[in-house]
Amino acid sequence: MKRLSLKKGLVTLVASLAIFAAGCENAEDNGILDIGILSIMDHNSLNDAEQGFIDGMTELGYEEGVDVVYHRMNAQGQQANLYPMAGQLLKNSELVLGIGTPTIQALAVTEEEKPLLFTAVTDPITAGLAESLEGSGRNVTGTSDQMPVEKQVELLISIKPEAEKVGIIYNTGEVNSQIQAEQAEAAILAAGKTPVIRTVTSTNDVQQALNSVMSEAELLYIPTDNIMAGAASTVGAVSEQYQVPVVAGSIDQVEDGGLATYSLNYYELGRQTAEMAARVIEGEDPSTMPIEQAEELELYVNEDMAEALGVDPDSIQVAE
Repeated sequence: MKRLSLKKGLVTLVASLAIFAAGCENAEDNGILDIGILSIMDHNSLNDAEQGFIDGMTELGYEEGVDVVYHRMNAQGQQANLYPMAGQLLKNSELVLGIGTPTIQALAVTEEEKPLLFTAVTDPITAGLAESLEGSGRNVTGTSDQMPVEKQVELLISIKPEAEKVGIIYNTGEVNSQIQAEQAEAAILAAGKTPVIRTVTSTNDVQQALNSVMSEAELLYIPTDNIMAGAASTVGAVSEQYQVPVVAGSIDQVEDGGLATYSLNYYELGRQTAEMAARVIEGEDPSTMPIEQAEELELYVNEDMAEALGVDPDSIQVAE
């Protein structure tokens, strides 16, 4: 394997950083490649992207424990943890993967030379990570999880065409969520419907915001949003209570609490990111590598939710 040629809660956080540093020293002693992975929080989409990346690297000949050691850190939804974690990963890794917009932003602010990869980032340009999708112009590249928002809104409205009010709920603290919410609002207006918008800033807001939006709207759209993804089961319970169909940004959100989506597979997106990482390891310049999007999209219907809402799952189709 060719080695990468490059320029080289508080108590819980400090303890995890100390354990991490000790592990890195052992990896260095073994002379194998150190790759850091930083995630914003635990939820299925982000975890799938991480596993897809690791499996993809294995398929490309980078066997964990033999050719590469992964140093994984998770901020557990606390953005204050990102910068100290980013600093530790960058100190001890030759390449770092940021999963989610806030993580790669923290990494990119901290490091301007070592190669940084990202996945599950909706709009790297608006997030300040890249000059263009044709190349970032800096030490950053990766894969975007930009969703087909117009198609998703079209799918949602097709479930109940007579609906007049279509809800949107999202976290104002996530750039990716804001972008998708704006796109969804435009699509709802273009369809001649009235958007009903509610926002959250933490998991504590979710229940009240859901009750508010579903008591007024007849359909609900939720973008790929880390807070809302973490509350997917709550979304499902409130959806059943109000009998309001939900189309969400990701398949995992729908599996846990939505009706349907037309979306990407985060595991496959992680594997796609691994292919880009391998190119960087072999010497390709991340600043000139085009930022990639998911190669395939799929329709997913939660049949249990369809039954709970009295919707025929076979009637849910994506228009050509």
